[in-house]
Amino acid sequence: MLTIVAAIVPIFLLIVMGFALRRLLLKEESHWVGTEQLVYYVLFPALLFRTLARAKLSEVPLFGVGGALLIAVLLMATLCLALRPILMKRLSVSGPSFTSIFQCSCRWQTYVALAVAGNLYGDIGLTLASVAMVAMIPILNVLSVWVLAHYAAPTRLSWPRILLTIAQNPFIWACALGLAANLIGLKLPTWIDEFIDALGRSSLALGLLVVGAGLQLRGVLRPGPPALLSCALKLVLMPIFAISLGLAFGLSGTSLAIVACCSSVPTASSAYVLARQMGGDAALVAEILTLQTTLAIVTMPIAIALVT
Repeated sequence: MLTIVAAIVPIFLLIVMGFALRRLLLKEESHWVGTEQLVYYVLFPALLFRTLARAKLSEVPLFGVGGALLIAVLLMATLCLALRPILMKRLSVSGPSFTSIFQCSCRWQTYVALAVAGNLYGDIGLTLASVAMVAMIPILNVLSVWVLAHYAAPTRLSWPRILLTIAQNPFIWACALGLAANLIGLKLPTWIDEFIDALGRSSLALGLLVVGAGLQLRGVLRPGPPALLSCALKLVLMPIFAISLGLAFGLSGTSLAIVACCSSVPTASSAYVLARQMGGDAALVAEILTLQTTLAIVTMPIAIALVT
């Protein structure tokens, strides 16, 4: 347990530093928008590409890890949709607010997951977490855009538009190209490999600072029922779903720990951007994201420790 906490604390300290820098030093939002775009389009894809291109895929249970997390996401999405009539009736949750609960219960913070996986388990951890991304990012994008288009957006998006949004995700392309390079045995020149490695190594720290910069304390000290519900679904029930499925698939050791890690992280900060763009309740997303990130300092080590 202490080893797990020691690996996670530096990651959350980076998030806290991002929060402090946003309010004390780099106050202009444009600084953080530019940094986020750099991480999203350049640095993080470089990390994913190199990790998957160099991974020994035959030595890791790709389908077990990816399958457990993918099915867990589908179960959570189904549960949220089933709860919608109850939330509307009992808590007067509006359509836009429901989309925020949905996103924050299903989506996962990639930067935190990869940072924790790498700190705890090195290259194997990064490889397995990257595989989890390949399994979950496309379906999560489809589900999130569809729910927002159906329950929040003033005009519903067409399926071609939704698919185009997914196809423009640089993480998906980086994972696909990295896997392709691995399968064909592509060997990059040393200077190119070192260049990509330098880009990738800078991605996680900057990504975590960006996560911290986007946190907001408003509403966290007195969270409402929708925020508390989403925290329970994402930080408690999602790990239970994923770990149970991992055990059913015969996973153990590092593989099961990565499933626990990826399923117990807080929601993605990109959920806020998507909610703002498509008419969702962006303020509720910000509240849930901050609350989940704070609680995950405690819940993540517990989830991982239970399977190690």
